[in-house]
Amino acid sequence: MLFAVQLFGFFITAIKLVPSVFSEAVSEKSFFFILLPGLQEVVVVIQSQRNSYHARRSEQRKEEILQQAAEEGKGRPVVVLLHELTEYEGDWSILPALPHLFATYGQLASWFIFVEEETRLRLAALLRVLHRYPEHEEWFLGRGLHDDGASIIHHYAFSEDPSSFTYPDPSAGWAVSKPLLKRLAVRLQHESLKSDFTIDLHHEIALYVWEEGNGPKLTAVPEFCSQMRDNCATSFTTFLPDCGEPVPKTDVFVAVKTCHKFHHDRVPVVRATWEKDAGFLEFYSDVSDSSIPTISLGVPNTERGHCGKTFAIMRRFLSGAVPRADWLLIVDDDTLVSLSRLRMLLRCYDSREAVSLGERYGYGLLHKGYSYTTGGGGMVLSRVAVSRLMSSGCSCHSDDAPDDMVIGRCFTSLGVPITHSPLFHQARPDDYSGKLISSQQAISFHKHWNVDPLAVYKHWLKDDLPRDEL
Repeated sequence: MLFAVQLFGFFITAIKLVPSVFSEAVSEKSFFFILLPGLQEVVVVIQSQRNSYHARRSEQRKEEILQQAAEEGKGRPVVVLLHELTEYEGDWSILPALPHLFATYGQLASWFIFVEEETRLRLAALLRVLHRYPEHEEWFLGRGLHDDGASIIHHYAFSEDPSSFTYPDPSAGWAVSKPLLKRLAVRLQHESLKSDFTIDLHHEIALYVWEEGNGPKLTAVPEFCSQMRDNCATSFTTFLPDCGEPVPKTDVFVAVKTCHKFHHDRVPVVRATWEKDAGFLEFYSDVSDSSIPTISLGVPNTERGHCGKTFAIMRRFLSGAVPRADWLLIVDDDTLVSLSRLRMLLRCYDSREAVSLGERYGYGLLHKGYSYTTGGGGMVLSRVAVSRLMSSGCSCHSDDAPDDMVIGRCFTSLGVPITHSPLFHQARPDDYSGKLISSQQAISFHKHWNVDPLAVYKHWLKDDLPRDEL
């Protein structure tokens, strides 16, 4: 970069001394691009996943970026598929990957751009954006989101003034300059995170970058877009990809966890909303109730965890006691679901693979921990995944162990990736940025606390189109 600065000084001197000669030798347009950082100084990190569908999609996006770079003729960026960076699955949470990214690419690159596999880049516009920000300074760039109110998933941070703290919209992509990446990489090697849990990735990254005011806040960049507009450097294609006809209703077996005290308030909500869209659905409780009906699996109710009940559900799924299906959806009785959208999404996945799908959380990821599909948003498992899990010997250490975390730890030991979809939600709609979820076609929300669940279902999850009767 020292050479680039010296070269810039040479051109400025040349303009002052011999403007007429210089204007003939270098056109205004070509001089403009001389001053821009080249694409060879940019590392694009696609936040890819190990599941075969997502690996293919991210590889396609990488090829598109490199083809566009060849057509632009302004250098070739480094394009990294995050799931290939190292063997560690926890790299998806970004912070564990930063030291490796800096060590590998920090000598050559000036900017690191992080995008989703469905985020499209316009490289020429991206270079123009980066030109505005001196690369020798610390920069954190993106499309800003903020909480609309106190949010449990953010531990009620900035609840007195939610708009005072912004974090990047993952669909629009975000960028950090090399000086910032270097400082973060050094910090990560010498200090622990305040929490062992990774819940909302991009909010937690923004908090870590900000460092309670010692680091930069997110700088909002209008050219980082979630929807394509003129002059956009990034844009997002879809949260719910079209992979063909939805899987049939009978390919999804739905297991609803409940208990006796919720038979008369939560179960009626399920029956009044999304149960009618299910091909096969059973309610599992601590007591049998023929009026619903519910099925007792011989596992006592627990106030938390429900690991014993969930493992009993998986054993029943594999037995001949229920109709055979390719997919198992396990949800709480206060989870609201769009089964029609879930069936659309499942068409993208191969049920012959071990698939664990939902909203991905992490535990201890900075220290080689494990990922898991959070239970409140719904856990979707292929039959192959359930079979591998149950034959592995993994089990609950107690009936009230956290079922989602135990299953995640088991799958990590088995090498089964936890596949993330932002359409599953562990919390209520009000706990997420309205700018973000209003652009989604959500599959699930969780909790009836301080909301009307019927209204939530009607507004966020109910499809007015005729239902597919497959």
